[in-house]
Amino acid sequence: MTETDRRMISPSFVEEALDCLRRQGKPTAPLLASLSLPLLVDRPISAETYGALWLAIAAEVDDEFFGMGGRPMRRGSFTLLCHCVLHAQTLDQALRRALRFLNVVLEDPSGELIVRDGLAEIVLTDKGPARSAFAYRTYWILLHGITCWLVGRRIPIRRVDFRCTEPEQGADYRLFFGAPVQFGQPFSLLTFDRTVLKLPIARSEQALKQFLRGAPANILVRYRYDAGLAANVRKRLRQTPPSAWSGFADLAAQMRMSPSTLRHRLHGEGQNYAGIKDEIRRDLAIDLLLGSDRGVGEIAAQLGFSEPSAFHRAFRKWTSHSPATFRRQAIAAKTAK
Repeated sequence: MTETDRRMISPSFVEEALDCLRRQGKPTAPLLASLSLPLLVDRPISAETYGALWLAIAAEVDDEFFGMGGRPMRRGSFTLLCHCVLHAQTLDQALRRALRFLNVVLEDPSGELIVRDGLAEIVLTDKGPARSAFAYRTYWILLHGITCWLVGRRIPIRRVDFRCTEPEQGADYRLFFGAPVQFGQPFSLLTFDRTVLKLPIARSEQALKQFLRGAPANILVRYRYDAGLAANVRKRLRQTPPSAWSGFADLAAQMRMSPSTLRHRLHGEGQNYAGIKDEIRRDLAIDLLLGSDRGVGEIAAQLGFSEPSAFHRAFRKWTSHSPATFRRQAIAAKTAK
């Protein structure tokens, strides 16, 4: 999967966004035409085009949350949210401010940050029945997107739970988040390492203006690391087949530092070597399953797993599905489109 592929948005998400207009009895054809999109979007579109679609729908219904909250998220709310968190001292403080803001604006669902067992969980509570997976996904995009920008790096997601049942396009959700996704859970929640909560916020008003000029397209694609030690480690690992990856001590020596120094500096960026390797293996596994006809055993060996069963366990941890099931569902979803 190329970087261009990663910046594409599934047609299923386009349809779900357009449902906001349909629920209000508004036609979709004029809006699609204004964006040079066909009446039936059956191919992935760019993040930039989807961002323009988001803005156009928000303008039409005066709601940046597609009419899925307890109250409308009036146009301009996301900009105010950004100003609300801009001068927070740490990510912890910024997240708590952001959640208070969204709780007031949307009212329902209500978000809360819970820290326990080495993890930070953003838990959503609904007053009534479960919302659609698209509603929860939109909430995560808004919140995760702005927090990643605030600290200047992608915050790795460890798990995403949805209170609703799995939609037909469940495979699209797993590909989008790149983390274990489960449906039919007691609460909708997004989990990441608690260490990132200590990261400092250092963004200026001028930087915010530039960020907002690119929104929401710039928060639709998982924020990529472009600087820092973790980026260096990722670059080194991607240049070598997983089966030939160095041990941690050897990697530290190659980077001319002690293992303890490397470990401490990665920890300061909210990262660790095992997690970085896991993330790269997961992305490679998905690419190989969807972009080749190689067998699961062959893929397991290519990714450096000692045996296929170890790959099966790891892939279930990443996606909540076996490799074969994931491939089958993704192919079925693609065929249906």
